Amino acid sequence: MDNLEVKFYDAVNDELLKFAVIISQSNGKWVFCKHKERDTYEVPGGHREADENILETAKRELQEETGAVEFEIKPICVYSVIGKTRVNNTGEETFGLLCFAEITEFAKELHSEIEKVVLMDELPENWTYPLIQPKLIEKYLQMKKIL
Repeated sequence: MDNLEVKFYDAVNDELLKFAVIISQSNGKWVFCKHKERDTYEVPGGHREADENILETAKRELQEETGAVEFEIKPICVYSVIGKTRVNNTGEETFGLLCFAEITEFAKELHSEIEKVVLMDELPENWTYPLIQPKLIEKYLQMKKIL
């Protein structure tokens, strides 16, 4: 997993978008998920299901992984990853939609593979995808100044 390249695009053909990642905040804190099988933290996200609108994917994954009940979500940009990862064993370029969500209310319980949701003032040091997700947050912070 050493040679990963992350690229950003304004837009690509919708059918290329295979997953959605949602950078989230609640009350000014970053929202991160901790998977039951890992000791690392990740931004909510996941794969698009057949016949699903990519923004619907983002909303569904956000709800499943964080328990978000009330939130505002908006697309930021498209990104791609080139190189072999946990979810891509061919190493060819895969595309995802990067979104931002402001979560105002969480459900009491999670019903997913996520063990817990953590609200942080600072970004974590132990990332599940250290070569990808910090770059996505950096991009969001750059875009936020423009948007």
